[in-house]
Amino acid sequence: MSAERNAAIWYAQDGFDPTAKGINGRRVAGESFLKGFLRHADVEEFVLLSHGAGEIQPVKSLAAELRPGKAVRHAPLLRPHSIAPVQTVFFPSPNYIQESWRRAPYGTGAWSICGITHTTSTHAVMQGFFDLRMAPVTEWDAVICTSQAVLASVSYQMDRIDDHIRGHLKATPPPRPMLPVIPLGVHVADFASDAGKGAALRARLGAGPDDVVFTTIARLTPHEKFDPLPIYLAMQAAQRQLPGQKLFVAFCGQFRDDYSRKVFTEGAAKLMPDVGFALLDGASADDRKAALSGADVFMFLIDNIQETFGLAPLEGMAAGLPLLVSDWDGMRDTVSEDVGFRITTRTLPGQYYAQEALRYQGGTDSYVQYCAATSALTELDLPELTARIVQLSRDPDLRRKMGAAGRARVQALYDWAQVVPQMQALWGEQDARRKASVAASRRYLADALPIAPSPMHLFGSYPTAQVTFANTRLVLADPTGRPSLADVLAARNYQGLKRMFASPEHIAQVLRAYIAAGTAGCDLVQLEAASGLKGQGLERIAIWLLKYGFVRRA
Repeated sequence: MSAERNAAIWYAQDGFDPTAKGINGRRVAGESFLKGFLRHADVEEFVLLSHGAGEIQPVKSLAAELRPGKAVRHAPLLRPHSIAPVQTVFFPSPNYIQESWRRAPYGTGAWSICGITHTTSTHAVMQGFFDLRMAPVTEWDAVICTSQAVLASVSYQMDRIDDHIRGHLKATPPPRPMLPVIPLGVHVADFASDAGKGAALRARLGAGPDDVVFTTIARLTPHEKFDPLPIYLAMQAAQRQLPGQKLFVAFCGQFRDDYSRKVFTEGAAKLMPDVGFALLDGASADDRKAALSGADVFMFLIDNIQETFGLAPLEGMAAGLPLLVSDWDGMRDTVSEDVGFRITTRTLPGQYYAQEALRYQGGTDSYVQYCAATSALTELDLPELTARIVQLSRDPDLRRKMGAAGRARVQALYDWAQVVPQMQALWGEQDARRKASVAASRRYLADALPIAPSPMHLFGSYPTAQVTFANTRLVLADPTGRPSLADVLAARNYQGLKRMFASPEHIAQVLRAYIAAGTAGCDLVQLEAASGLKGQGLERIAIWLLKYGFVRRA
């Protein structure tokens, strides 16, 4: 165990808690990673970097359950260097521009930063990669790409950004962050089949022992996940070839809107009337378990650029199910021919979709419209899909063989017990690169960051004058008729914004020092001695006391 192979987890509930913040792929993956890290990380302590210590209480509770006795320490974002002796920050997104600037005043070599890709098709992420190339990001930082397809995608965009740097700025592009390919993981044991729940689902569907149930666990949106209509067409075509055997489709997920629900339900009724159809609640752990336990085939036929890895097929493999997936992004890495079938997908060349990119970037189209338009022009080979549905339906031995191979594969390659050590090895490599390149570290002035200059550097031309109190004596103003400090603070109610320039206790300490000084007043040195406080914080309080008439210039 060593600090060099550990990382402080940048923690906000939004990135790790689908129960509290809503189910989506990013949060499900974040929660899965956090549990995997707590279970398997070979570290002395868990370090959580967040705004307030209270935020990490859910992680402390989880750590107590998964790794009893292992220390969990909070490091405040206002003092990010307090992650030491850990020297890497793991950020649950590829867009860690803000964190690179947070590090800048300490030096770009003060610690390493490691992000990870989830959805990369949003404008925010694409703009984020552009901004990442302009930020103080170094070759000892990293963005984990969760699949070879994502690596190719990220590299393509960075190539275009670097072309812009050379052509527009007439400059040499800076070194890129590391772009390692490390997959997402699952805790395989969590997805073990439950015979009772599986039997209950099949009874609910009316599926006999020779009937075949195909299930998908995913967000049920035809715009941002998968279009169900080609699936329905292939299922109906396959059903006609399977007399005496009934096919069922059970989608387990959640609808974002009624529009999506109608596409799924009305499409099923019209396009596959002879195939059984059921909707299960993706927010229900029991329904998710039933879907994995009662199905014969796990289906994940994605045709959408929103997808990058495909965590759900790993869950299907962990449940011992054969896979029927699209030949799409991360599934090319995870779904080998012994565990399932990948159905051919086709698109037109890039220039045919230029208008979709421009409409989205320019604000004419929403993200949903952008994804939907691209999906509409993505072919899933229907004859091939139909043939594979028929093949899997007719051959229970093949299903069992593929299911067993899938469970072995996910256990060997994608359980967090195997993935977390890869991440720790990366963090160790980042730390070694950082230490070897210490001379390349650059330190920025904290009050002059180009993306966050001090407001009174940026707006220094606004006031009549800028002052300090190094050579200024302030005295107590005539208190006659003036409200008390407590009354002024209550009336102004800074706490209503949950942000104060100084604590009420420190303001009161400084005011007491001026009261004690009487008509002689205090200069800054005397004020430090009398109040017990030091530094710029004193002058911040002094100008506030002037603003509200508690003191005056001598």
